[in-house]
Amino acid sequence: MTEQFSRAYWEDRLAGLSLDRGHFIEGKVQPAASGKTFTRTRPMDGQPGAVLARGDVADVDLAVASARKAFASAVWRGKEPIEKKKIMLRWAELIRAHGEELALLETLDVGKPVQASLGVDVRLCAEGIQYYGEMVDKLYDEIAPTGPKARALVRKVPLGVIAAITPWNYPMIIDAWKLGPAIAAGNSVVLKPAEQSSLSALRLAELAIEAGLPAGVFNIITGFGEEVGKPLALHMDVDMVAFTGSTEVGKLIMGYAAQSNLKRVALELGGKSPLVVFEDADLDAAASAAAWGCFYNSGETCHAATRLVVQRSVQDKLIEKIEAVVKREIALAHPFEPSAQIGALIEVEHMDKVLGLIATGEKDGGRRVFGAERVLSETGGYYVSPGVITDVTNDMRIARQEIFGPVLAAIAFDTEEEALTIANDTIYGLAGAVFTRDMDRAHRFSEAIHAGTVWINTYDMSNFATPFGGFKQSGFGRDRSVHAIDKYCDYKTIWQQFG
Repeated sequence: MTEQFSRAYWEDRLAGLSLDRGHFIEGKVQPAASGKTFTRTRPMDGQPGAVLARGDVADVDLAVASARKAFASAVWRGKEPIEKKKIMLRWAELIRAHGEELALLETLDVGKPVQASLGVDVRLCAEGIQYYGEMVDKLYDEIAPTGPKARALVRKVPLGVIAAITPWNYPMIIDAWKLGPAIAAGNSVVLKPAEQSSLSALRLAELAIEAGLPAGVFNIITGFGEEVGKPLALHMDVDMVAFTGSTEVGKLIMGYAAQSNLKRVALELGGKSPLVVFEDADLDAAASAAAWGCFYNSGETCHAATRLVVQRSVQDKLIEKIEAVVKREIALAHPFEPSAQIGALIEVEHMDKVLGLIATGEKDGGRRVFGAERVLSETGGYYVSPGVITDVTNDMRIARQEIFGPVLAAIAFDTEEEALTIANDTIYGLAGAVFTRDMDRAHRFSEAIHAGTVWINTYDMSNFATPFGGFKQSGFGRDRSVHAIDKYCDYKTIWQQFG
């Protein structure tokens, strides 16, 4: 172990870090117009953390006005594509250069292991900004077929001011999913990060200015949903809301859009993803996928594989293998410990919700095989151990509600038809997986699962070339890939007649 990766190293870095932050408007840090602040509690130990500006309607108005001014002046959208590309690539490099600082801020906010913040979240944030930066000078307009006496130019034009509202589970990654394509397309953005996780976003904005992004193109308002998110979604000068979060809040945002100016809405919402295992599957591979697919990031993942739909004949053997994977590979510890693979849940209210749903699952007839209980309570932090509840039927609350914690509900089946019925019997449609050696069945089943992403004999494979999003009440619109650019643009046709 090198000193750089020790707990003492991160504690030393934390000791020299100032955590008081304001909004980021017009290229600079500003206090809330009201002067109000709020204090975050650190998930890792329950101690006071960052002190942040508490925004309201006045701050939202300032940020939207800044974004509108930048868009109207064409200070960004009017730049040569090659210049925009250079700035975004420089931004990505600055994210990498400040990776340790960003990782520490992320871990303080959300309680995940700092090594995961550095090796996964910072890396994918930088890759996301780079991916869309490299796309800027490769976006073409079209000429429609019209005949010899006219020409119709079909242009893809930016929408204007984008409100991006992002969650606390993967702040940097999902910020990049919104910021990258929205800014690459030429829009201005007002970002409202989750009140639990604002620190890394505020630093990203400072690095964007350092890279050369003009003031006003990227603004941030910190605060609570009712006080900042709702006014943003209702704002008459916001052209679109891009939201990742719960299905309940997504429905509210659609209502706010309808009540205001019919602004565009893109929603990436909840999930209750099935991981289906047939008796002919490679059970070692399935166990690894089920454990990591559910327990990574303490289960705080929208597409976490929280429903294990397993053929009855191999259920007990598979769960034994899952427990072995957890004991061997998925260490739960303080986020600064080098051994930590998972850390704390986001806050005490969320931990209580997870524990409450576990208790409900047992009350409804489920049986806790291992884990799924509060641990490390002496630290003051919010830790729940990875665990499996078996004897679950798909009508139980633990099988239907998004738990957003490290808890796997095992549901047995006997036939392929029964497995498919269980897999699709959910309001969600974000992701799913099937494990079988029968490739005919694998492809038949993967086509039949009604979800935006389906894996065969693996889980959670992804890259920026593939779109991500859901069906049903998991939302609509896609993050990642070239397709994400489309939702931040509209088509404009320009006709010219000859002779």
